[in-house]
Formats: sequence, C-alpha cells, structure tokens
Amino acid sequence: MLSPQVKELQKIACKVRMGIIEGVYNAKSGHPGGSLSIADLLTYLYFVKMKIDPQNPKMEDRDRLVLSKGHCAPGLYSALAQRGYFPVDELKTLRHIGSRLQGHPDMKHIPGVDMSSGSLGQGISAACGMALSGKLSNQSYRVYAILGDGEIEEGQVWEAAMFAAHKKLDNLVAIVDSNGLQIDGTVAEVNSPEPITDKFASFGFHVITMDAHDFNDIERAFAEAEQVTGKPVAIIQKSVKGKGVSFMENQVSWHGSAPNKEQYEQAMAELNAALTQLNA
Repeated sequence: MLSPQVKELQKIACKVRMGIIEGVYNAKSGHPGGSLSIADLLTYLYFVKMKIDPQNPKMEDRDRLVLSKGHCAPGLYSALAQRGYFPVDELKTLRHIGSRLQGHPDMKHIPGVDMSSGSLGQGISAACGMALSGKLSNQSYRVYAILGDGEIEEGQVWEAAMFAAHKKLDNLVAIVDSNGLQIDGTVAEVNSPEPITDKFASFGFHVITMDAHDFNDIERAFAEAEQVTGKPVAIIQKSVKGKGVSFMENQVSWHGSAPNKEQYEQAMAELNAALTQLNA
C-alpha cells in the first residue's frame, strides 16, 4: 500500500477512535478498550476492503460484517458514521433513551448493521448462516465476523467453526481480536484459549496472523485471505486493548468503563495531537 493511502487510513482510524471516546463519554458507560483495539481493522474493512454502499445499506450483493463481540458497538458505530451511514454527531447519543445507537448493534434500526449481536459466541454462528446463504444462492459477497479473544472461550464459537469448515465456507473470514484482556483479567488467567492459531487450524480453517495496527500488514493478511478456496479463513490480529489513548492501553479496567471529564479531555487531546501530526 502506498504511504499516502496508509496516512489517509491512519487519519480515519484516528477519527474513529475520537468517535469511540465521544460516545462512551456521553453515555457515561460502554466499552472503550476493545473498541479502540479494532479501530484500524474497522477502518480498513469499511474504507478499503468491503463492497458496500452507505446510500444503499441493504444492497443485496454487499459484503456483510458481523460484530460478534457486540459490546464493542462504539467502534462499529464510529466507523459507520465516518463512512457516511449516519451523522458523526449522532455518536453522542450512544446508549441514551430514544437513540438508535444502543449498547449492542441493532440491525432493525441502524443503517449498515448487518446483524444484531450481544451475547458472546452468537455472532459467528449468524455469520456462518449468512455465508452459507451466499453459497446456496450463488452470490459473490463475503462475510466478515469480528470476535474477541475472550469471546472464543464460548463453546458456541467452536460449534460454528466446525460447521464453517464442514460446509467449506471460503466466503467467510473470522477475525479474532487478540488483545490479551477480557472483563475479568488477562485471557491467560481467566480461561486461556491459546494456542488460538492451532485451534482454528485444527478445526479446518486457513489461519493468518497480522499486526492489528499496521495497515500494510492488514492489507497483506486480507490479500492472502482472498486467495483461499475450499475452507474458511481465520485472521488472528495481535492488538493493543485501548490503542491510541495512552492511559487506556493494556489496562483491563478500561474494558467496560467510561472516562470522566478530565480523562475524556486528555484522551481527545492525545487523539487530536495524533491527527494534527498526520495532517502535517
């Protein structure tokens, strides 16, 4: 990828992170850590990889995205807003009564959301169904599902993985956000799913690893995924929970808590400084 394109994506990702902070601060609740760790991934998918049209969000042959770790909705909403599905200013209504931007994605009310999600483990199953439907109807769309590394401690994930490989769903890409932290601590302490790569490989997936915060590496991983036939793909992205906000990085306490006014101002100052540097 040429450096001007990388810089443009870095700017968008920075704005996506600002939207995440804006949302959870105004909601006084939410999940900033795991939203920030997938901001670069969401930026790449919505601005480079996926075949979509914000003016026609229900386009039949669009690529689909399922946020299986649905609590990271602030990240998805911010990416959708940046892409033009709804006004960026609406992010401030996150989790408010009467807002369509609730704590988990809602496909019935939010343009661009392909699947309502929340209970961990269910999103990947829905994504398998979408992928199978595409196969049965001879459609060319691809389905992307984003899971958390804590989420894959759920048994349903592995039932879905078994199904995906059995049905040879090569139009499915599961991306595991491996940031090493979950609500109660490190994944290693709680119920380690490692080795994640070996597990998905043993279930019949083509497995790729990537740096979640390097757009060139993200591009490499998805280019490889597109060449795979006859089996589903699992991309294991090594990420930093809270990425982009210094005091949130690698801190489990920011899994599900919102910044106060002082923390909000510090976070936005850091992100604005990063954006200014990218614009220089």
